[in-house]
Amino acid sequence: MELNEEQIERYSRQIILPEVGGEGQKKLLNAKVLIIGCGGLGSPVSLYLASAGIGKIGLVDSDKVELNNLQRQIVHFTEDIGKPKVLSARKKLNAINPDVKIETYEMRLTSENIMEIIKDYDIVVDGSDNFPTRYLVNDACVFTKKPFSHAGILRFYGQATTIIPYQGPCYRCIFSQPPPPGSVPSCQEAGIIGPVGGLLGVIQALEVIKFILGKGELLVGKLLIIDALKMDIRKVNIRRNPNCPVCGENPTVKELIDYEEFCGLRR
Repeated sequence: MELNEEQIERYSRQIILPEVGGEGQKKLLNAKVLIIGCGGLGSPVSLYLASAGIGKIGLVDSDKVELNNLQRQIVHFTEDIGKPKVLSARKKLNAINPDVKIETYEMRLTSENIMEIIKDYDIVVDGSDNFPTRYLVNDACVFTKKPFSHAGILRFYGQATTIIPYQGPCYRCIFSQPPPPGSVPSCQEAGIIGPVGGLLGVIQALEVIKFILGKGELLVGKLLIIDALKMDIRKVNIRRNPNCPVCGENPTVKELIDYEEFCGLRR
């Protein structure tokens, strides 16, 4: 494919970067990215990836827009309250960039549907807000050798890493077991300051763009930890666990399981 005049103008500020150029822009336009969650993380990720010209973006979310979402979920507006988040987000992304094809999945990811959903995408963005989905995404991506970006946010804190199965640690290498039920509060219980979601979501978008371009250093084998109150940002080196039940030398988890039960939760 060749870039047309409108595309050259639209993406001109990144095309002039030596790390991108015309060929890099073509890679972005041909890329397919799946974003799981259209909330505090998925909102900034989707906006920046659509603006950058990712060719196809998949949006997964089963929720509808609520008034309390608007403090941080910047892809949704007051007029969207009550609408499915995937449809609200698609409208904004199409308005920003009609070049991008938006595929929506108004559903909750399960062990029965995730493989069919992720199979056509180059990289997955995990913007979920619960442990069952995080472990589900990890295991499905490891089984299919699908790279994915993980981030988590709470209060004024956040973390991010990029996982390329078998090239670095997976989520279970870092967090082999979920915390006991009730020991880690949700954002609904503990709160979240909006810009932290924006900060971590932008980092995820950058990781995706770098992966597609094949440029720079990814957060593979590194956990980026942010304390926004102190504006303290640090990277911790992490290694693959040879005893990891999913990507280790002798894996014991060989198929997707009941993740609510694994995390000690009811369906």
